[in-house]
Amino acid sequence: MLEKRLGSLPVIADFCRRIDIAGIIDRLCPIRDVALATHGQVIEILIANRLTQPSAMTGICDWARAWAVGEVYGIAASSLGDDRLGRALDAVADNVDTIVGTVGASAIEVFGINVTRLHWDMTSISLFGAYSQNDPDYPQPGWGHPKDRRPDLKQIQAGIAVSADGAVPVFHQVYDGGAGEIAQVVDAMHALQDLADTPGFLMVGDSKLISYGNLSAMTDTAVWFLAPLAASRVPAGLFAGIDPAATVAVDYIAQRDAAKSAEQRCVYRVTEDVMHLPGPRKTDRVHAVRRILVHSSANQNAAHTARQLKLGKARTDLDTLARTAGTRYHPDTAAVTAKADQISKKRRVGAYLRTTITTDPDTGKPVFAWHFDQDAIDAETATDGWYALLTNLDPADADPAEVLRRYKGQTAVEQRYATVKGPLAVAPIFLQTNRRITALITVICLALLIFSLIEREVRQRLAEQHRHDMTGFYAFDNRAVRPTARLILHALNDLRLIPAHDHQPPKIPTPGWLQAQLLALLNVDPTRPRWL
Repeated sequence: MLEKRLGSLPVIADFCRRIDIAGIIDRLCPIRDVALATHGQVIEILIANRLTQPSAMTGICDWARAWAVGEVYGIAASSLGDDRLGRALDAVADNVDTIVGTVGASAIEVFGINVTRLHWDMTSISLFGAYSQNDPDYPQPGWGHPKDRRPDLKQIQAGIAVSADGAVPVFHQVYDGGAGEIAQVVDAMHALQDLADTPGFLMVGDSKLISYGNLSAMTDTAVWFLAPLAASRVPAGLFAGIDPAATVAVDYIAQRDAAKSAEQRCVYRVTEDVMHLPGPRKTDRVHAVRRILVHSSANQNAAHTARQLKLGKARTDLDTLARTAGTRYHPDTAAVTAKADQISKKRRVGAYLRTTITTDPDTGKPVFAWHFDQDAIDAETATDGWYALLTNLDPADADPAEVLRRYKGQTAVEQRYATVKGPLAVAPIFLQTNRRITALITVICLALLIFSLIEREVRQRLAEQHRHDMTGFYAFDNRAVRPTARLILHALNDLRLIPAHDHQPPKIPTPGWLQAQLLALLNVDPTRPRWL
């Protein structure tokens, strides 16, 4: 009999079993005993599909036949038709909030995840279809500001909270496509506060976290917060007026700089003041919060390079306009003015472009002259590399350098979103109802949870051995790299299974050297699973 692909199915099944995903769903969504598969079992299989070979609902049967799904999960591929999958999604949608909270709490307890600091962010997921008739009890697809630059498609939004410990997405929520991010912060904060269930919970987010209402709610509930101040809310002249001698260097090395020499690494410097945020009414209390002013040499260099590039391109365009003013290309003042405005907008140099348009007294043709205002350029240059963070953390617990270090973990949530939209193949999606969209996004986020737990487990076991890197992930490159979940699952993909035949039990060929190492670190023995 032909081999089936086993891949990482035993690992995925084992991690799902550890946090009891099927059990949690089945207790909330019971089904008749005569059913060939419970809702929880179907959802675990959908999670496995997302982590191995993401498929449309109509393709799950074919995937299950090619992979050892029947042997690992005890469910026949023929039982996984799209109607059965749809019924499982409907059942999950009815209990999605309880499932998300219970599974997250189970993962925290079983794996000992530290959730005193959680990083929160939202993203959009594009949808194919009109979705003109929706169930009002579930998030509504709608028009918004898509992160994937598909304004032609409706969207749904999702928010996830990632632990600083291992970047594990312990909570997620699905929102209307047109929901404002600022308005979702308070509800998310309460959910995360219940999940963390620990004093000193810190919520880290992007600039949407900062509004008067959100700050009031977080202050009243004794939640610590940390978020960047939007550039549009930075007072004019704030960064230019900072005395460099008053800043302090931060002992922090960005991951992208780990292999670089000291001279090539980004240098961070910080200082601190207080920002006062008044409410919309005169009688509202004024919030006084710590404002950490951060300078990044990498950001400074990037801003300088970008400015020089756009100035160079604008200079070429403006010189061409000066030569062609009064010609058939730009015959009059109106045409020259329109072209100058177009260049200013396209090259983003309006802050320092100065132009004059006069008329030649002899020919009556327009004459165009321009220059860049050096004072304006110098004023902008003085702000290069600076940004501000707002927080209510106790200075005795976190000085400005520590505040920056804690904020730097925010990239973890962005990386997890990249995983959702990349390896887990979430967007764009098409389902018949917004009810099933909500459930499918939950399945995808549960898959992301398992994905992240696998990565965290391997890294923790390596750390216990005083190791951080492994070799063997690349066929013709034996360099040592820090294992990621993507590399781990890809390395396990080649595991095969010989199905049972002629009264012989199923067999698994001996795993390779790297596969054996990973399975040992994950404490999974595919040659002795529950189903053999």
